[in-house]
This record gives sequence, C-alpha cells and structure tokens, in this order.
Amino acid sequence: MGTPVIRMAGVRKTYAMDGVQVHALRGIDLLVEAGEFVAITGSSGSGKSTLMNILGCLDVPDQGQYWLNGEDVTRLGGDALARLRNRAIGFVFQSFNLLPRTSALDNVEMPLVYAGLAKKERHERAAALLQRLGLGDRVHHQPSQLSGGQQQRVALARALVTRPSLLLADEPTGNLDSATSQEILALLDELNLGEGLTIVLITHEHDVAARARRQLTMRDGRLEG
Repeated sequence: MGTPVIRMAGVRKTYAMDGVQVHALRGIDLLVEAGEFVAITGSSGSGKSTLMNILGCLDVPDQGQYWLNGEDVTRLGGDALARLRNRAIGFVFQSFNLLPRTSALDNVEMPLVYAGLAKKERHERAAALLQRLGLGDRVHHQPSQLSGGQQQRVALARALVTRPSLLLADEPTGNLDSATSQEILALLDELNLGEGLTIVLITHEHDVAARARRQLTMRDGRLEG
C-alpha cells in the first residue's frame, strides 16, 4: 500500500477561553489511505471542527504530528501551509463560501489564480468542471441567481479545480433540503468510487455519515470507531 493521505499521531490542541483551558483534541491518532471515504460525526463541542481545521492545514497542533501525503505538516510555516492547502486540499463548506457578486466561473477559477495558472487554462478547467457538474448553462450566474444545490455544486467545482488529493467536506448538506442533499452525496460517491478521490466528511447527521465507507465519532476530544 502506498503513502497514506492522512497520518496523525498523538495530536493535541488546547485553547484558552476566558482564562480556562479547553482541551479540544486529546491525542488523536488517525490513518486515512488514498481512495478512502471517511465520515467523522460528533456533537457540538466534541472537537470535530478543530480536527477539521488541522486536517485542512488551517491550524496546527500543540503536540503530536500530522503527515499529509507523507509531508510533515507540523514542520511547516504559514506560507508553506498555504501552498500545501492550495495544492493538495479541496474544501466544501456548509455555507458555500462563494464570492457574492462574482460569476460561478470566476468563483471556480479563484484557486487557480492563487496557483499562478494562465488565464486560458484557468477558464477552460473551471468551465469543464461546471459543465460536468450540470452547471454548463449557469457559468455566468452569480450565487444569488442560483439555488442552494447549484451553489454547493459551484463550491464543489471550486474545491476540485486544483485536482487535490484530499477533499474535506464540512457539513456539506447542512443548508440543503433532503432531495438536494442526496444529489450532493451522490456526487461525492461518484468522485470517491469513480475517481478514487480521498474524502473526509464532517457531519452531525448519521444518515449522511452512513454514505461513507468508514465512520468515526468524536467525543470529548477523542476519536472513536
């Protein structure tokens, strides 16, 4: 078996809130192989958002180590973390996080601007992804002109446009109705099973988590399952 996409050993994170020490992560060990689809569930305050931030290189642990595609993330500074995020990780959020007065096409192209790709290649890659996700006739629409499901498809296209090795989906169906949620989950299934994309899904909904091939639970800063 090749290098795991995610390997964590003894990861801990503590915050000081109002003078009180909050132990958000209490020694996380996690291994995710290439091509896995893993769901992490947990109640509010369980530590799953902190774990997601560290997995996504948006934060770093106080103790322990995290390797992403074999690279020791805990040794990287801010600029190197930003480059790694842009190159290796795609993010999908509950709130879509699209730029409001910007077309779907320009939203999807944005990560490629930061990656330094030429305009023609950015445009072609973004347009092809939107077409593939059923939005070929919506490329020039702004988010306000799109339904919730269409906005999440734009967000998914933006997450995929850099061709990442890891997709992190944080409550991706949280703002969608049940039918649209199933459409988004079917797309994740297709990306995982059809293309071998490694996916880590954070959710509090057990029926959503059930779509993954492996389910884990966060409880009081520890990972179970």
